[in-house]
Amino acid sequence: MRISYIPFIAAFLYILLSAASSMAEDKNATPKKPNVLFILADDLGWADVGFNNPNTFYETPNIDSLANSGVVFTNAYASSPVCSPSRYSIETGKYPARSGITNFLVGKREGKFAPAELTENMSGERTIAQMMKLAGYDTFFAGKYHLGKNPECMPQNCGYDINFGGCGYGMPAGKNFYFSPYNNPALKDGPKGEYLPYRLTDEICKYISSRDASKPVFIMAAYYLVHTPLMSEKALVEKYRKKRAGINRSGLEEFRRERQVWPVASARVDKLVQDSPEYAAMMEALDTCVGRLVDSLKKNGLYDDTIIIFASDNGGLSTGEAFSTSNAPLRCGKGWLYEGGIRVPTAISIPNKFINGKGGRANFKCDIPISNVDFYATLCDFAGVPANKTDGISLRKALEGGTLPDRAIFWHYPHYSNQGGFPGAAIRQGDWKLLEDFEDGRVELYNIAKDISENKDLAAENPQMRDDLRKKLHLWYAETGAKFLEPRTPGQKPWRPNLKN
Repeated sequence: MRISYIPFIAAFLYILLSAASSMAEDKNATPKKPNVLFILADDLGWADVGFNNPNTFYETPNIDSLANSGVVFTNAYASSPVCSPSRYSIETGKYPARSGITNFLVGKREGKFAPAELTENMSGERTIAQMMKLAGYDTFFAGKYHLGKNPECMPQNCGYDINFGGCGYGMPAGKNFYFSPYNNPALKDGPKGEYLPYRLTDEICKYISSRDASKPVFIMAAYYLVHTPLMSEKALVEKYRKKRAGINRSGLEEFRRERQVWPVASARVDKLVQDSPEYAAMMEALDTCVGRLVDSLKKNGLYDDTIIIFASDNGGLSTGEAFSTSNAPLRCGKGWLYEGGIRVPTAISIPNKFINGKGGRANFKCDIPISNVDFYATLCDFAGVPANKTDGISLRKALEGGTLPDRAIFWHYPHYSNQGGFPGAAIRQGDWKLLEDFEDGRVELYNIAKDISENKDLAAENPQMRDDLRKKLHLWYAETGAKFLEPRTPGQKPWRPNLKN
């Protein structure tokens, strides 16, 4: 019998053509939804990391490598100079003024006046974790939450499938703070002396390696580092004591005088030099944790499909409590509305395939001012789920190398901070920033592009810019329902903005 090979050849050619067509379609197809790893540090200053400050005293090779593989936002801001309000903004995409969570929970220090009324729990909000769940993501939380003490405010009740350590605490608790036993209701104690940051990293890495990789995941790694108390491994502390001893400190101005908002025994000063061995050791521990997280993504084949966000909740502590670090050339630090309190190190490492279909990762510096209220809309955009009404915008265009709409960014802090900061508010638009003091209504105006240290108040020289920004700020007060200082004693009449104009 004569066999014809023509049908077999035709079938073989059909299979080859179909496979080639399928490969072409896959190459041009929209990538699957990206995984997200959000690394949030606590009280980490803008100048603490090498990618912002090549002369930093601290050693941050892993953090710098992550930033240098992504988009560095040089004008990135937290929505508040303290933690709970800032974390509220990340979770909801809203300014703290809208909820009344305008100070760390529950900070109620008084000064000349009593602070504004403080909402003590986050409730009734749709969090970023819940939005990611709607988009089909698994969700995981580890570390510091600090958004209230009621059960509905805990991570596991706010959209996170798994919670390691997230509770109402604003700092490590227990007799030994950063070392086990932790006295944390959401985290089992480890062996005595176990270091909390390493334990949290262990849990995250275990989760990454054990989960079903076919489903996208959103991981919030919210470290307590580098919040006080300053505690780290003895060997690391000793390393930086030796490094500090080798620095020629002659002629260095260690502190500068700052505004005395409420009385203390000594003058209020702002630290100008980074030299704390304990803080440096904590910085190295944070850097080690970041390196381990990125390595875990790579080892488990997830790195090329993961957006990694690195940020801090507010500026570094430089004016009291511990003088942990220096934010110079920025003015002041945590608890202040000057740049040192609100400008934070921020980088987003994103695979190009999610923005332009190419290989590698987007890699450049972006000078456009952004706020952490923008993360919510950005992640919803990449997850393919419509964001709720928020105060932020998606950063997709900026990550593509484009521009963002011209807009103002706002801050509202009607409290006397533990660090000496004044109760007030601020607005930045373009190069200009205006601050308003809630004790008496006086304003300060700075050109941030020319005067990053906020040394020269230009309010008197630029009345038109001053009045325009102040009007926008007052309109924003009215729109958000912002609250202000209250009387401390009978007969007091705290300043109020005129919201009718």
